[in-house]
Amino acid sequence: MTIALDSAVSSLMTNRRRVGALKSLGVITVRDALAYYPFRVSDPVPVTPVRRITVGVKAAFVATVRQTRVVPMNGRSGGRVESILDDADFSYEYGSAPGTVRLTFFSHNRGYGDWMASRLSPGSVIVVSGDPSVFNNNLQFTHPDVVVVRTPDGMPAEIDSVEAALTKVSRPQPVYHASSRISSDHIHETILGFMRLLAEDPTVVGTVAGGAGDGGVGDGGTNANNMNANNTNTIAGGTTNGTTNGGDETTAPPIMPATLAHAIPDVLPENVRERNRLMHRAEAFCAIHNPDSVKQFHDGIRTLRFEEAFVSQTALLKARRQSDGIEAYACEEPHDPDDSFKQRFIASLPFSLTNGQQQVIDDIAADMAKPSPMQRLLQGEVGSGKTVVAVAAMLQAVDAGHQAVLVAPTQVLAEQHYDSIGRMVGKQGIPVLLLTGGMKLAQRRRVLAKAASGDPCIVVATHAAFSKNFQAPNLALAVIDEQHRFGVEQRETLRRKSEKAPHLLVMTATPIPRTAAMTWFGDLDISWLTELPGGRKPIRTIVVPESDSHTMGRMFAHIRARVDAGERAYIVCPRIDEDADADDVGSDSGEIGGVSGGAAGVAAKSGTKRSGGDGGSRGSGSGSRGSSSSRSARGSRKSRGEEYATYIENPFDELADDEEAVEKPPLHSVEEISRRLVALPQFAGIRIATLTGRHDDESKREVMEGFASGETPVLVATTVIEVGVDVPQASCIVIFDADRFGLSQLHQLRGRVGRGGTNSWAFLISRAEPDSIAAQRLEVIRTSTDGAEIAQADLELRGAGDVLGDAQSGGRSSLKLLRVVKDADMIGAAREQTRELLESDPTLAGATELAGAVLDFTRGNEQFITST
Repeated sequence: MTIALDSAVSSLMTNRRRVGALKSLGVITVRDALAYYPFRVSDPVPVTPVRRITVGVKAAFVATVRQTRVVPMNGRSGGRVESILDDADFSYEYGSAPGTVRLTFFSHNRGYGDWMASRLSPGSVIVVSGDPSVFNNNLQFTHPDVVVVRTPDGMPAEIDSVEAALTKVSRPQPVYHASSRISSDHIHETILGFMRLLAEDPTVVGTVAGGAGDGGVGDGGTNANNMNANNTNTIAGGTTNGTTNGGDETTAPPIMPATLAHAIPDVLPENVRERNRLMHRAEAFCAIHNPDSVKQFHDGIRTLRFEEAFVSQTALLKARRQSDGIEAYACEEPHDPDDSFKQRFIASLPFSLTNGQQQVIDDIAADMAKPSPMQRLLQGEVGSGKTVVAVAAMLQAVDAGHQAVLVAPTQVLAEQHYDSIGRMVGKQGIPVLLLTGGMKLAQRRRVLAKAASGDPCIVVATHAAFSKNFQAPNLALAVIDEQHRFGVEQRETLRRKSEKAPHLLVMTATPIPRTAAMTWFGDLDISWLTELPGGRKPIRTIVVPESDSHTMGRMFAHIRARVDAGERAYIVCPRIDEDADADDVGSDSGEIGGVSGGAAGVAAKSGTKRSGGDGGSRGSGSGSRGSSSSRSARGSRKSRGEEYATYIENPFDELADDEEAVEKPPLHSVEEISRRLVALPQFAGIRIATLTGRHDDESKREVMEGFASGETPVLVATTVIEVGVDVPQASCIVIFDADRFGLSQLHQLRGRVGRGGTNSWAFLISRAEPDSIAAQRLEVIRTSTDGAEIAQADLELRGAGDVLGDAQSGGRSSLKLLRVVKDADMIGAAREQTRELLESDPTLAGATELAGAVLDFTRGNEQFITST
């Protein structure tokens, strides 16, 4: 068997538990393992004789075990292992007097205690590394790293020399996001095992055994640290409870980048690598996973970070170039305004267009008049009038005798668009069709037949527009609302439904910083709508500490007064169920959130795996990164009800930063808050409705109709209301656990109120400490209504997250190291060099590895808007 980057981990490892643990981290293939980067590297540990060890300063030393005992725990299972050591046989080499030190290991697993005691048998020579402390006036190391060099009974040791052991424990050690199922040490040794197999001759069979079970000796047998006999490499699986014996790491030959290069070819062209003083890709992987120094580690990170920038920019620019040769319908406007549906529509509006709207409409008109497809991203504030712009563009297509389709992510939003567009253009006799998955068959067939006829019309659709049954041979314009909900393949499906490529207009209310948009949507022309139409009043945003019962009471009284005045109120909670299991999101979990990614785990650099959001909406980004991040060691469990998404910060944003994780309080649920509101005197006699992603489309419609009519003027909901809900009478929104949402999502939710020209309020209920990062983030949303400014602040406070990562699509992202804000200069340089390369080699015929990486990137990153 030949091992390659695409080899499955399951085919190389005999330890099924470890295979499962790696799979939970997103590590399926050897390629995944190499790309599971450590989030930091430890500083080198100095080799120090026992007498010179300073409490609080990491130290490594070599000593002889003099005494070991296992002490049972009083009244509890398990016990502790205590060993007395001295360095009398080695201290003279350092010019120091001998010293004595105690090692202590605690465990509730008796097997672990027995195993550790067997390693520390009297007479054994061991190398120790860890944090020294003092107990009963004695120097002590608790749970240090231990490597056995010699044993008194002649049994095989774990390493062949003191020098090799000291090198192992004192050199910088990569630290990985681990989980309760697999430790950072086990992840490290597994990755090194794969790298050794890759560095072998391709004909050599390689097997990673996995050794002892990661959860205990009884789970996997005894500790495996020997080399298999029949030319099959066996990499030990480590031991238990996060303590590893190092396996074959140092008895095996060192990993040489030159021998690894045959299995890991360089992606970047050699001239690009030399120009930017970068490592070979194989050398970079060695520097990251097996560094000789901290500097070497960061040099490796820089190399692969630039590689990500170069590959992503090549994909974007190449896609833009390819679109230039595609033919589209040229939708020229009629010379006589009286003959133009578009101009009559604009003249009929009861308000004047803002300068921004007029400019974008003019830009779109110029693009659609060309025979090559328009590709434009329209980013606009909530309520900035994007729908009016989209209708004007669709009417331009109809004016030219063609069809247009607007695709919305939910049936509720599609129906709202259908109603509003019908009211806007119905008087002109333009057919406006609705196509959803929930339609009756006869009605659906009529719509499909009308679209297939090619007659000019406007189709408003959900994902049903991507089905094989929907054909629109005269389709000149496709408008995608809330672009983050749709991938490249779906947009390509729309392109194939017409005889020519349709013009593409994608819209988003998700605030994306200008720098990020220019970088990552570089294959599209970008327009911003920042002005709000006249009559919209700014929303007053108030941060309310949940512990302030007086202010909470006043807030509810204020909401009752607004309800009595005929207005409506939203109450938003992050979860559906009042479920104890769901409360434990783990101390290392990221924040919850949604549309543009929730708050990242600011205090916690490790995170949880992203789950699906409510009702198909993006969960929080701040939702999460199922790819290279892991569930925290303390665990993170999904609700048995609604799965709220979690997001982790880009773990490489600050590689050297490994702050303590902070325990988060339980998240509030719709079930809990609705029950509490009913019991409040402020809401006596008021009907309260609930809305979550569990409701089917018909139930959602009924709930929203009751809310809009005032029958149920208070709506307790999840973030399912964040997009496409338009109730002009809504004037108040209360968001519980606001400190755990992303700023961009808070901005989206806040935009649900203030749509009817009345005074409006947004109350952000927080349990954040006054001086915490979460409190700073809420201050940003309190003081600003500029979506781009908020998104920029969100990026700076939490990392690149949702703009770049998998939070937009819920899948895994090829980008793991690149940071939008901090790496802006690197991205710009990569973009310029990419442009130069494509000018000389448009098809990348001379850079086959880069071409393959670009193809993989495009396939694996559907959340990026590309033109093909």
